[in-house]
Amino acid sequence: MTTNTTTMTRDVKSLIIGSGFAGLGMAIQLKRRGDDDFAILERANDVGGTWRDNDYPGAACDVPSHLYSFSFRPNPDWSRVYSPGPEIQAYLRACAKDEGLLEHIHFGADMQDASWDESSRRWRVSTPLGLFTAQFLITGTGHLADERFPSVPGIETFTGDKFHSARWDHSTSLEGKRIGVVGTGASAIQVIPELARTSAELVVFQRTPAYVIPRVERSYTEGEKRLFRRDPSAISALRSDLFWTGENNYAQRRGVPQYLEAARSMALGHLAAQITDPELREVLTPDYEPGCKRLLISNTYYPALQAETTTVEASALDRIEGSRVVASSGAGYELDVLVFATGFEATEPPFAALVHGRDGLNLSEHWKSGMQAHDSVTVSGFPNMFVLNGPNTSLGHNSIVYIIESQVNYVLGAIDHADALDIEILEPSSRAEEAYVEQIQAAAQGTVWIDGGCKSWYVDERSGRLTLIWPDFGFAFRDANGTFKPGGYLSTARSGELAGV
Repeated sequence: MTTNTTTMTRDVKSLIIGSGFAGLGMAIQLKRRGDDDFAILERANDVGGTWRDNDYPGAACDVPSHLYSFSFRPNPDWSRVYSPGPEIQAYLRACAKDEGLLEHIHFGADMQDASWDESSRRWRVSTPLGLFTAQFLITGTGHLADERFPSVPGIETFTGDKFHSARWDHSTSLEGKRIGVVGTGASAIQVIPELARTSAELVVFQRTPAYVIPRVERSYTEGEKRLFRRDPSAISALRSDLFWTGENNYAQRRGVPQYLEAARSMALGHLAAQITDPELREVLTPDYEPGCKRLLISNTYYPALQAETTTVEASALDRIEGSRVVASSGAGYELDVLVFATGFEATEPPFAALVHGRDGLNLSEHWKSGMQAHDSVTVSGFPNMFVLNGPNTSLGHNSIVYIIESQVNYVLGAIDHADALDIEILEPSSRAEEAYVEQIQAAAQGTVWIDGGCKSWYVDERSGRLTLIWPDFGFAFRDANGTFKPGGYLSTARSGELAGV
């Protein structure tokens, strides 16, 4: 895939930002129904989003692949229950190619500014390739698009190689090096076992231990793959089974005691079975409720921590002094490489600072107390804008692709509604948005994310509100937000007549 370097001005009906699962899913459904009047802006030179960027050693999904894929594009050839990252990236590339999306994608088109123009009633989006205008702006940037580095004194003085797990430096040789990994989240527990095999010394900086459960993993046989190819209903049945198994786990996030205890017992039993040293086991035992932070799955993380060359530093990174890295405990380590597996700018997504609605209203300012949206997809003051995989859409127990598909259906319904009634501008009222947000926050009370005793990226620290997670079953999201509902919206017809709430 090549970057289009021609400066241009182009007008489309729908402009999609990002070509990960959200952006591609939206585009596929537009294309399939014969709507070719759209463009996709992609800042990189390939599709894939998270799965393009996170190509660190050991990268894989922690949701079963037959569920972590589009229901309308099943893949009979997944190699494993939990497929490795390159396989998911290949799937997304095939989606773009086979669905005829490449002609709509503009690579190297980083969104520099997106502003609503009241006079033309269009969105104006500036990119290095020129200006794009559109009636509808659909963002699909996701929660895991922009890496986050901790604020560590002296980080710029580090004399070795340093990089984030989401921007892996494959030119850096790691064989026989003294390596530090900062973080023990979902990416860290995948990369640490890989680094433990090659490093001379590995130091893991753990601020907070995680609950880790066994990874029930296996390869699919050739016979199973043949069955999936010949009988697509077999994939549908498997997807259904995986989905409802995941839904069963929501009761634990709701804080139901017996489900909490079952999750705790599974995780601590896994810890006890794999960590024989009682002191290390204590260091790795969380003091908060399971699910308050993401529940992780791995069979190789704990063994890697017991390797002779691995040191678990049970405190955060405090400062860096050249090649010496000092933990909050005061312990210092001489290191050659630092890998930051420190997560993403999820609660304050950088794209929001680039988006301006009515009267120049900045989206990041609108979200200064935390992300929010009506029906988790539209924002008051930002006409004809839809945010996919945005506020209150993450799931701690099931597949985000299910949520994305629900939102795509909502957006298609909104566009159809506008077309049918000759509506030029569609925007939720501030009253409707606030009422929805109040419902979400009320539903969040009593969940492990609010009352679980931990600090996580699911909760915005500025307001203490749950802004990332959907605090209910996955099917409940589709019931509530999988179909467009015109109630709560202000609409302006092409004639200029205002209607709605």
